[in-house]
Amino acid sequence: MAYLDHAATTPLRPQARAALEAHLGITGNPSSLHASGRAARRVVEEARESLAADLNARPSDVLFTSGGTEGDNIAVKGLYWARQAAEPRRSRILCSSVEHHAVLDAVRWLERDAGARVEWLPVDSQGRVRPESLQQALRDPADVALVTCMWANNEIGTVSPIAELAAIAAAAGVPFHTDAVQALGQVPVDFAGSGADALTVTAHKVGGPVGIGALLLRAGVAITPLTHGGGQERDVRSGTLDAAAAASFAAACHAATTDLGQQAQVMGRLRDRLIAGVLAAVPDVILNGDSDLAAGPDARRLPGNAHLSFPGCEGDALLMLLDARGVECSTGSACTAGVARPSHVLTALGASAAVARSSLRFTFGHTSSESDVDAAVTAIGPAVERARRASALVRDRG
Repeated sequence: MAYLDHAATTPLRPQARAALEAHLGITGNPSSLHASGRAARRVVEEARESLAADLNARPSDVLFTSGGTEGDNIAVKGLYWARQAAEPRRSRILCSSVEHHAVLDAVRWLERDAGARVEWLPVDSQGRVRPESLQQALRDPADVALVTCMWANNEIGTVSPIAELAAIAAAAGVPFHTDAVQALGQVPVDFAGSGADALTVTAHKVGGPVGIGALLLRAGVAITPLTHGGGQERDVRSGTLDAAAAASFAAACHAATTDLGQQAQVMGRLRDRLIAGVLAAVPDVILNGDSDLAAGPDARRLPGNAHLSFPGCEGDALLMLLDARGVECSTGSACTAGVARPSHVLTALGASAAVARSSLRFTFGHTSSESDVDAAVTAIGPAVERARRASALVRDRG
C-alpha cells in the first residue's frame, strides 16, 4: 500500500517504539512515593523535560493529556470558564472558522450550553486568519474570554501567523490558544516564541503512540479543569500518567524536531512531485490552500500536505477507488471520515458544496517515499475518470 494519510496518523518511529518497549514493564504509579513510583515519576519528568526542550517551553508548562482532542477541550473550555468566573461579562469567544472539530465543537458546545457568544474569525482565500481581522474583532476586548486559532490547518495545510495573532491578543489582555497538532514536526513550533498562552500537540502525528499528547500552558494563566481526581498535571488534568507513553512521545517529538529543515525539504519534494503528477493526469484539478510551496522555517504551507479538488467527482467514491488500487489518502480530517457533508474548511474559503465534496488530502511523513507518489500518480487518472462516470450516471438518473 502507498500510505499518504500521515496527517491522520503516522507510523511509530523506531525511537518511539524503542522507548515504549523499554518502559512498558514499569510497575509503579508515578504518583506513588515508594521506589517503584519514584522510578516511574522519573521517566515522566524526563519526558516532560525533553518535550519542553524541543518546544522551547519550561518543563512546568508541559501537561500530559490523552491527545489533541482532550488538549483542545481543556484549553477552550477551561480558559472560558476561568475568565467567566473572574469576570462574568467575558462571554465572547473569537475562533477561526476553519478549526479542527476538536475546537469547533467545543466552542459550539459552550455557545449552546454555557451561554458563550461566538464570533467566527474570517479567513482569506488560502484559509489564513489575517492579523487585521483579529485586530478588528478585538477593537473592544472587554467582553472577550479567549481567542483560539490553529497553527496549521489539518485539511489544506495553510500556516497562520501565530506569533502576530498572539501578540494582538496579548496587547488586548486576552488569552490565546493555538492547536499546533498538525504543525509539530513539519514547521518549527516554539512555544515561548509564539506568545501563545496555551498550545496543543499530540504524539501520533509525529510518530509517537496513540493516546497521549500535551497541553502547553503558560505559568500564571488561569484555567478551570474539566476533570477532577488526583490533581495531577498542575491540577489541570487529573489521572494516572502513562510513563511508557510519555517516554515514547518525547522520543518521537525529539526525532521529528531534530533536523526538521531537512525532513521538511524531503516531504516538500514529494508533495511537489505528487502535485505535478496529478496535474499532468487531471489538468482541471484544483490545489487548495496556499500556493506558495516553499518549505522552510517561514513556510506558508505544511511541506507534507497536498489538498486537491477533482471537479465532477465525489471525494468518498474517489477515495475508495484509489484504495482499491493500493493508495491510501483521505477526504479531510479523519475525525469526520464517513460523514457525508462538504468540508467546512473549503466552504469557508468560498468553494461550492460540489467542489468541497470532491476533495482529497494527500499527506506525507517520515516513511514516505517516491514509490508512494508514483503509485498515486499512476492510479489517479483512471480513478478520476471512473468516479466522474459514476457521478454522471447518478446525475442522469436523478
